[in-house]
Parts: sequence; C-alpha cells; structure tokens
Amino acid sequence: MQAAMIRQFGADAAVQIASLPPLVPAAGEVLVRIEAAGVNPLDLKMIGGHMQTVFPARLPYIPGTDFAGRVEAAGPGAHGVQVGQRVVGRRAPGDGGAFAGYLLAPADALVAIPDAMSYEQAAALPTGFGTARQALFDTGRLQRGQRVLVHAGAGGVGSFAVQRAKAAGSHVTATASARNLELLRDLGADEAIDYVNDDFTRLPPFDLVLDTIGGDTAMRSWRGPREGGMLAPLVASPTPAPAGRHGAFVFFAEATAALREAVALFGKGELAILIDSVHPLEQAGKALDRVASGHARGKVVIRTAR
Repeated sequence: MQAAMIRQFGADAAVQIASLPPLVPAAGEVLVRIEAAGVNPLDLKMIGGHMQTVFPARLPYIPGTDFAGRVEAAGPGAHGVQVGQRVVGRRAPGDGGAFAGYLLAPADALVAIPDAMSYEQAAALPTGFGTARQALFDTGRLQRGQRVLVHAGAGGVGSFAVQRAKAAGSHVTATASARNLELLRDLGADEAIDYVNDDFTRLPPFDLVLDTIGGDTAMRSWRGPREGGMLAPLVASPTPAPAGRHGAFVFFAEATAALREAVALFGKGELAILIDSVHPLEQAGKALDRVASGHARGKVVIRTAR
C-alpha cells in the first residue's frame, strides 16, 4: 500500500510517499481501505516532534488520526461492522496511520456513515466535531441562554462549535476574517466579528470563550469572560486566570460517541460540514501547509484513494 510518512521529527521533517506491505487484522480489528483523511493542527505538532511526551510515536511515522473508508476485511471477533461497510473513525495520535491507503482499527471504534455523506465529509468530523462538542458541553458546561465567543469560527473546530452552540440555545459570537463573516452568519452566529478590524474585548462579557488560536489571542481572551465565566483554550494550557474567571484546557481524546452524534445530526440535516480543500495523497505536504497557514475555511482533507 501507499503511505505518506516521515523518517524524522522536527521542523525539517519531509513527508515522503512510500510503499508498505499489506496489513492483516488481528482479533477484534478490521482492515479499512481509507478513502479520505482529515488533516489537523495536531498532525503538524506530531510531525514537528512537539507531542512526544504526550503522544509518543515511533519512526517511521505515518501522520493522520481522522479517516473514512470502507471495511475491507475483519479479524476474529470483530463485531458490529461488516465487510464493505462505509465507516469513519479516529486513530490515537501516537499511532497515526490515516495518511495511507489502508489502516487497522478496533471494530468497536468505527461508526457507520450513510451513503449521503461523502468520505471527505466523514473524514472532516472526528477531531473537529469531537473537540467542539467537548469544549462546549463537557469543559465549558454551556447552558441555554448563555453567551459564547468562538474564535476562528470559520475553521475546522470553530465551524462546528458555532453550529452546536446555536443549536443549544446560546447567543453565539464568532470571529473570522472579513471574507468569512457572512459564512459565520450562515452557520448560525448572532454576531460575526472581523478579528482584524473589530475588538472583541469591547463586547459585553461572555459566559464561555473558546480559543482555537492561542498566542496573543489567548492572552486577550481573558478579557472576554464575565465574572465567573470560563476560557476554554484548545491550543495551549491557559495562563493563570484573573480573579473571578476560570480556564480549562480542552484535551480531546475519545471520538466514537461524538461521531455517532455527528452522523445522526447530519442525517437530520442539522450539521453542515465545511471542506476547505481536498488534496491527493501525493500532495500530503501541501495539505499540511494549508492547515499551517491558519486560513483554512473548514477542514482540509487528503483523498487517499483514486
């Protein structure tokens, strides 16, 4: 099979296409023919070697956690899926493996997808939707009627967060570049803020702020939550909170339950999945560069099968 892999970690790591021997599923596993893989900022961190203490990985390493494809074969005791079934799933970051033609996955970690959902749409879901869901409802404890601010609301996580926060009955404000303000409104944002020309710190305080950017935005975001409000950063652990405010880093790990919810919402027409661009496996480096630019509108996807 073909795979995009690295042979060293670091800023100079080059993604190369290599041919690997076939995979054979063990007990409880299935072999998935990957059709599409979602690209995430975490993939960049893994390639750069910045996550070795959290998600240790061995070289050579095939990046990619989010995948969608078709079940090709099943090992002994692999229940709940059938050969030929269309599925979506997420691999542990330390294992990687999604930027390839095939991978092995536990049968009970896969979620069936409907024919109406493309492989590209499915591959966009695991980390993006799962992180947004966790940030809003598990970490942020968002309640109906509360005010929430979503930074980078047109991005892979932000676009899901805007939709789910609005569906939960919250007042949603989101930031983006000027060209994406109308998109934010289409996703359900009550207020769309141009992060270049508008100052979100001058708005009425929020119950919850989701920071998907980090850096200076993270520091300024402490001025967003109300007294007793929360900042939920997705990029780095929060700096010490000012008096009366709270911060909790969103550490996303488990995707299966979130995927079931996302697929159900899509089936009811209640979830839009934004695809920024689709790249062939041979251009995996270009796909990673697009994510690194910080300007992707929705998810960047690698189409692994031809």
